[in-house]
Amino acid sequence: MAAAFLFSTGGAAIKAISMTSWQIASFRSGIAALALALLVPDGRRHWRWALVPVGAAYAATLVFFTLATKLTFSANAIFLQSTAPLYLLLIGPLVLKEPLRRSDLLFLLAVASGMLLCFSSTQAAVASAPDPRAGNLLGAASGFTWALTVSGLRWLGRGAGRSQGAGNAATATVVIGNMLACLVTLPKALPAPHAGWMNAAVLLYLGIFQIGLAYLFVTRAIRHVPAFEATTVLLLEPALNPVWVWLVQGERPGRGSLAGGVLILSATLVNAWWQSRAMRSGLRKKTT
Repeated sequence: MAAAFLFSTGGAAIKAISMTSWQIASFRSGIAALALALLVPDGRRHWRWALVPVGAAYAATLVFFTLATKLTFSANAIFLQSTAPLYLLLIGPLVLKEPLRRSDLLFLLAVASGMLLCFSSTQAAVASAPDPRAGNLLGAASGFTWALTVSGLRWLGRGAGRSQGAGNAATATVVIGNMLACLVTLPKALPAPHAGWMNAAVLLYLGIFQIGLAYLFVTRAIRHVPAFEATTVLLLEPALNPVWVWLVQGERPGRGSLAGGVLILSATLVNAWWQSRAMRSGLRKKTT
């Protein structure tokens, strides 16, 4: 819950900074890479070349989400990133050789419908969302690259063969991803402006707490929390994200965006419950 709470504040914090999207993306990820390397010892160990492509996908996710949040309504950015399971089900058979089941087709239809509702929401541009159309496209792109990241982490986990090895690979990948995001966007972020104490404070919060500390909480919790419970609790992030932006910026998402978000999150919750139920049923059959 603490991780979900910290993750959910990203939209409001990004919109509160008066710097450009490229500057936020670069400096935020640079701070996060340093924070994670210090907070999580595994983040500065177990590096290998196989982690770089997955880290690049994660870096793209960080950059796309930051750009999307600055351009469109925060609800749209986070809901469209939450469509990652839609792409994951399509990528799985190709990358992970995981078959597509009939129940997955209903989930695909529900998430795709939610995405269409977000895109079809006709909201006029406002100060906190100057270009909703471009931002929505970047939000969808962040969902795709996040699906690539998850697929890559699962592929690395299979190669590790042990849960501990998979966790080490994931931690190192997150640090590499933040480093890549910082370096790739740095040319567009320079020259660095005089940020002011408020911008600097929010950037430090984003890097140290919203990414670094939140990821530390996730790595500690996931060892003790079942997958379905973890998925359910982490859904607090997209649910709370628009609330903080509304409280801080007064930004109100359109009805289409809210309806699409509810559909995406509900479908994700039901799908996670169904998979957890099927897994428990399979384990019971094996034991009997």
